[in-house]
Amino acid sequence: MTERIVIENCAVATVDADDTEYAGGHVVVAANRIESVGAGPAPAGLEGVVRRVDGTGHLLTPGLVNTHHHFYQWLTRGLAQNSNLFNWLVELYPTWSRIDEQMVYAAAQGSLAMMVRGGVTTAMDHHYVFPKDSGDLLGAEIRAAAEIGVRFSPTRGSMDRGKSDGGLPPDFAVETTEAALIATEEAIDTHHDASFDSMLRIGVAPCSPFSVTTDLMREAAALARRKGVRLHTHGSETVEEEKFCHELFGMGPTDYFESTGWLGDDVWMAHCIHMNDADIAVFARTRTGVAHCPSSNARLAAGIARVPDMLAAGIPVGLGVDGTASNESGELHTELRNALLINRLRGGEAALTVRQALRLGTYGGAEVLGRQSEIGSIEAGKLADLALWKVDGLGHASIADPVAAIVLGAAAPLSLLLINGRAVVEDSHLTTVDEDAIARSTRAEAQRLAKFAGLTD
Repeated sequence: MTERIVIENCAVATVDADDTEYAGGHVVVAANRIESVGAGPAPAGLEGVVRRVDGTGHLLTPGLVNTHHHFYQWLTRGLAQNSNLFNWLVELYPTWSRIDEQMVYAAAQGSLAMMVRGGVTTAMDHHYVFPKDSGDLLGAEIRAAAEIGVRFSPTRGSMDRGKSDGGLPPDFAVETTEAALIATEEAIDTHHDASFDSMLRIGVAPCSPFSVTTDLMREAAALARRKGVRLHTHGSETVEEEKFCHELFGMGPTDYFESTGWLGDDVWMAHCIHMNDADIAVFARTRTGVAHCPSSNARLAAGIARVPDMLAAGIPVGLGVDGTASNESGELHTELRNALLINRLRGGEAALTVRQALRLGTYGGAEVLGRQSEIGSIEAGKLADLALWKVDGLGHASIADPVAAIVLGAAAPLSLLLINGRAVVEDSHLTTVDEDAIARSTRAEAQRLAKFAGLTD
């Protein structure tokens, strides 16, 4: 008999195509799928109900979807506090080049635990630093994600343009073009699962125009399309990047990406801050997605992305934490609020609504990752990735609109998080791993990395 979980008596924001909401509604989960959603209590006479959740005082939303991150940076939080992107990278690359498998495993545990505890059901990571003889770094992340129980979309990143070739990374921190492509294909062949309810999908992700050769960009795009996986990189993040592309390639970032095969509905870019009208039109025409990272963009003073204009043009846009060395909180649910506030600074009071912000963090992220038919909204037949937020406590009880409560208010407590129909968070705590043990492990590995890098005695 199919086991069912019933959540009822809660407000429900489905984030479906019509933004359907219920002031008091229910969701029935059967195994790992959403069986039904609607107003009022769940249907009577359901069989196989193993759990009933009284959602009084709560808002039920789709689980959050993170579209850009660098887990390994968990170990270098709080450094280069007053640097722009290029100076920040130059300062931290030498330290990052000393990471190993044990460090990356601990960093992935910390990064994932923070996000999942805050409502993330699908996490993405862009790992591109692979020091020689450092172990199975991608495998370490995958192992950490499986232990926590989060749906995971890691990308096998790469860098092959070192400082001697005009790039930013030191030469000892990059791979050869051939080695990067071979390792990327092996990662896809070993780990990628294309099934509907997949918990693990691999993407192809050369790091950025200033750390990757044109040959690697072109060959990586061809590899991804031959294997049927998605493509990801950084794009149009800073004015320095714009200048770099013009000096090295004789064109801006968007034209460069188009010339290397890096635009299309199977591609998404991180940041996309410095885009003009023509750039936005090209992204809209090609359905290239964007990972908007408002906190990191502000931390590095990179600028404010034109998210309202992107949405109006029809570009798929999701939210990203970005690496925790440029967003030390490591949380995505706070990005709902920051996306709304920062975009209003640029575009005025109507630039983004609270419901648009929620959509960025749920369905928008699913669309960017190519999984909108499976996750991102509460609809019958979709996977049971659900977040139940408490909105009747001190921080939210006087806000009548529950969506406004979780977007504009303080970070809302998470009473329950289901991933693939499994309870992974209960009462704001992870059920699958020991949070205190992860904190101790990440602290120890951060100290070990700092010692290796000569930052401490």
